[in-house]
Amino acid sequence: MPPEQLAQAQLDAYNNHDIDAFMAQYADDVVVRLFPSNQVLFSDSAKMAEHYAQNRFNLTDLHAQLVERLVQGNIVIDKELVTGLEGAPLSVIAMYEVVADKIQNVWFIE
Repeated sequence: MPPEQLAQAQLDAYNNHDIDAFMAQYADDVVVRLFPSNQVLFSDSAKMAEHYAQNRFNLTDLHAQLVERLVQGNIVIDKELVTGLEGAPLSVIAMYEVVADKIQNVWFIE
C-alpha cells in the first residue's frame, strides 16, 4: 500500500474510533516522537494502542480534519485540525515514515 494510503487509512480509523483498524497501519515496534526534541512518546504499538483507546477514542466528538498532505517517497506529512478535545480545536502536524508497508516512525511537530 502506498504511504499516502496508509496515512489515510489510519486517519479514517482515527475518525471512526476504530482502534484495531488504526493500529493495523502501524509496525509493532513503531516509535512516536516529538519533533524537534526527539522525545519518545511511545516505543511500541501496545503502549500506543492503550493510550489512544483510553485518551482519544473514548471521546465521542473526536475528529481530525485533514488540512494538507505532503508526500515525498516513504514520508507523509499531514496537517490536521483536531476537534473534540478539551478547549479550542488543535492544529497538529504529523510526519509518518513508512517502512515495509507499515508506519514505522511518527513525529509530532511541536
